[in-house]
Amino acid sequence: MWHEEKNRLQRNFQFKDFAEAFAFMTEVALHAEKQNHHPNWSNVWNTVEIQLTTHDAGNIVTDKDRKLASVIDGIYEKYR
Repeated sequence: MWHEEKNRLQRNFQFKDFAEAFAFMTEVALHAEKQNHHPNWSNVWNTVEIQLTTHDAGNIVTDKDRKLASVIDGIYEKYR
């Protein structure tokens, strides 16, 4: 689940392997680009860590972040 900490929405996602994690990131990237709202993230093998914050609102959590988080959750469901 997403949790808010230090003005960021954060969540870790686990996959069966690196290829699946990378496929997830690719799909998230396409949606993020359409929304012009890009996550801070990292990937180590089968784990993707995502942090969302709205930079142009002073680096706080806004509805933009919650909307993208919802889209990301929908994408993740395909991998479960």
